[in-house]
Amino acid sequence: MLLAIAGVLLGLLLLTYAADQFVVGAARVAAALRISTIVIGAVVIGFGTSAPELVVSGLAAGRGQVDLAVGNIIGSNIANLTLVLGVAAMVAPIVVRSSTLKREAPLSLAAVVAFALLIQGGLSVLDGAILAIVLVGALTVIIVAARGGDPVLANEVSEYLTEAKPPLRRELTRTVLALIAVIVAAQVLVVSATDIARTLGLAEGFVGVTIVAIGTSLPELATAVQAARRRETDLIIGNLLGSNLFNAGAVGSVVAFAGPSVALDPSLAGLAALLMVGIGVIAMIFMISGARVARSEGIVLLVGYLVALPFLGR
Repeated sequence: MLLAIAGVLLGLLLLTYAADQFVVGAARVAAALRISTIVIGAVVIGFGTSAPELVVSGLAAGRGQVDLAVGNIIGSNIANLTLVLGVAAMVAPIVVRSSTLKREAPLSLAAVVAFALLIQGGLSVLDGAILAIVLVGALTVIIVAARGGDPVLANEVSEYLTEAKPPLRRELTRTVLALIAVIVAAQVLVVSATDIARTLGLAEGFVGVTIVAIGTSLPELATAVQAARRRETDLIIGNLLGSNLFNAGAVGSVVAFAGPSVALDPSLAGLAALLMVGIGVIAMIFMISGARVARSEGIVLLVGYLVALPFLGR
């Protein structure tokens, strides 16, 4: 048991650091290859920040642990718009741009709703294809809409591009090594979390939606708190909505392709999925009201997460 707990902690620490290095390396490789800022921001960084969820859920699904894999997606999406957004709003009120409300928010919510509906019968290969199409469609809308210039997207990319011409070989090495570290850390995390679940008699879905999901959301939490401290709050909402979009579309499709098409734990497909969609709607209401998420609303989101946590996936 102690070894499993140590494995979870070690896996989370390595996963958080390696994921950050992977995003940095991937963004710089893309820049060195002269890929446009819009694509780097919307696609490269988007996939990179969801790398922990992607690898952890993909590995779990490949091992036949679909409940853990889907639980991680649901738990991460819930944590992003409660734990992460709530903590960030307590540091500084989060300003929401009108373009975000018109573009990223509805696209993210649509992807989450599609994922919640598709898991009702267990994820099949067809479901995976549908989620992939939803993701590609959403990214196309974002990229086309940003062609006229998106200062927030450009600012986000500049966070990773500290050199005018980053050496391609160095950044390729960073990216490959970081990806290997992410895979190793994810494997340690999945195996250790499974051992804890079996020892304590917990459902794998519950472990995925709580312990594993909180861990894979740590990069988003660290980024959001740093941005809130710098008062760069316009980055936070876009990152969190983008993360949920990629979790539902990219990670969901990977789980569907990698794992067996089996019925999910009813608590995951039922209450947990309903909470995921409901929290997405509530977060949107907070964003629309005054075009900001106030500290008081951040407290409500955080308390709501803590109250709901014991019931997720059980």
